[in-house]
Amino acid sequence: MGRKIGVEDYFVSTREILLYYADTDMMGVIYHANYLKFFELGRTGFIEDLGYKYVDMEESGYYAPVYDVQVTYKKPLRYGDQAFVKTWVELNDGIKTIYGYSVINGNEEVCAEGKTTHIIVKKDNFRPTAFKRAFPEWYRKYEEVKKK
Repeated sequence: MGRKIGVEDYFVSTREILLYYADTDMMGVIYHANYLKFFELGRTGFIEDLGYKYVDMEESGYYAPVYDVQVTYKKPLRYGDQAFVKTWVELNDGIKTIYGYSVINGNEEVCAEGKTTHIIVKKDNFRPTAFKRAFPEWYRKYEEVKKK
């Protein structure tokens, strides 16, 4: 699923998005908030493609909540369209990780672009902790594959 693309020097994971009728709004297009679910699908796939699992982070006593989200809608998706989410790491500074996303249709047209910023917090008290301290190997892997 995930693959290096072109001559770029970063790893991009690709996941197919299944669009359901229930995902549409009154205008017949995919409801805007569903793109956050698509980003989560992409982020989870990205993590899995690198050999990790988010659930392992939770079982180790940590969460990685969304701190910030940004989405720009460029072209509507409709029920019946083919769609994919491409995901990569934009920034990984040891404290926060910024994932980049591109939602494309079956014609490879960009329908939405966005970013989510995540921090690592301890499950028991939600106090922030450094990603590179809590998960040094995972952090180093992100450093290897992030967008340069």
